[in-house]
Amino acid sequence: MQVFGVDVGGSGIKGAPVNVEDGTLAAPRFRLPTPQPAEPAAVAATIADVVNHFDWSGPVGVALPSVVKNDVALTAANIAPSWIGTDIVGVLADALGRADADATSVPAQSAGSGTAAEITTVNDADAAGIAEMTFGAGRDTAGLVIVTTFGTGIGTALFLHGQLVPNTELGHLEIHGHDAETKASDAAREREDLSWEKWAKRVTQYLNTLEALLWPDLIIIGGGVSKKADKFLDQLELRTRVVPAQLQNEAGIVGAALSGLADQSRPRPPARPARRRGPATRPPGGRRP
Repeated sequence: MQVFGVDVGGSGIKGAPVNVEDGTLAAPRFRLPTPQPAEPAAVAATIADVVNHFDWSGPVGVALPSVVKNDVALTAANIAPSWIGTDIVGVLADALGRADADATSVPAQSAGSGTAAEITTVNDADAAGIAEMTFGAGRDTAGLVIVTTFGTGIGTALFLHGQLVPNTELGHLEIHGHDAETKASDAAREREDLSWEKWAKRVTQYLNTLEALLWPDLIIIGGGVSKKADKFLDQLELRTRVVPAQLQNEAGIVGAALSGLADQSRPRPPARPARRRGPATRPPGGRRP
């Protein structure tokens, strides 16, 4: 069983079909630059190019750097402000040439089926968290887990006993008068040409703030920097156990696909148009490590 996952970032849009039974990519991911400015129509057209690269016609899950409720973007982090208030599914359906999925909703299936498909959306950090909690570093972990993604910005996903608390946006905490991601994101490290040691001190300060507020049992560090964990992880000074993400930069793609799969059977809010849905995740288990 496969679902196509798309991860929209501030610098790149990448996607691939995902085997949802084990979280592996069914084909090497395909990436295109995020259009600048990242307006809804331009981003949707690029997503369509990524999906069509695989001649895909099945279900599609899209992770977007935005608070997403009932498939409507309520914020816009590192994308154009015109996303705010946008019906994401409507824009994507137009770009993908899909009929309204309401009348043709079907179970997830593989590419080449030729069946009109469901399109679902989720916050990008939540998508990465869903993937890590299902197949990665947070699998079978009870308690409070925070998944952090360090890239163009800082994303967070919060899980209590495997259940997602969506749209936490804790990367925008104010620390010493600054939005945290403007000082501690990987983009900030590159922009200011910080050494890994100096950047680790900023990450420590940010994660210490999360610790003081939430007292987590585990912190998972994801995003592009997870591939370079050996350069900074041992320099973090925290009381909480910290581990790198196992799915690394593919977590957003996998989580977007998993969110789409979970959404197939989720009841629709009666007060909203039928095609609008919210993110969901399957608890990975309750066994305490």
